[in-house]
Amino acid sequence: MKMNSETFGVESGHGQETVDWLNQEAKNDGLKFEARLYGQQVTTQNFGSFELFSWMGDVQVARKLLVKASKRFKIKVIEGGYKTKEKIFKISKQDYAMVRKGDRIIGHLEFSAPRFGGNWQVTNEELR
Repeated sequence: MKMNSETFGVESGHGQETVDWLNQEAKNDGLKFEARLYGQQVTTQNFGSFELFSWMGDVQVARKLLVKASKRFKIKVIEGGYKTKEKIFKISKQDYAMVRKGDRIIGHLEFSAPRFGGNWQVTNEELR
């Protein structure tokens, strides 16, 4: 299933090396996946700051590669792209994410952004 997401992130200071590694891993394995930093950071109360990146490709590949990157670089990552089941029309875009450290889920985030343009903001977070 071809998808994309803008609410994936890596611990601040590790953005470029992680995105480069993700792209190289996908290329080496012949996977359809491409990630790019787009210059946005988010700060959470419980988990620190993250550099957000966007990607295109298969969602399962994206999630698998992100967990591998978290283990390899020993960093926290945001695995976004989760939606609610109910279809409610809102003025803003909503997205949900898990915060991971390796295989472990250490928390959850809720994102919001204006429907047209604007940056993602963390609107809610919880420790697991």
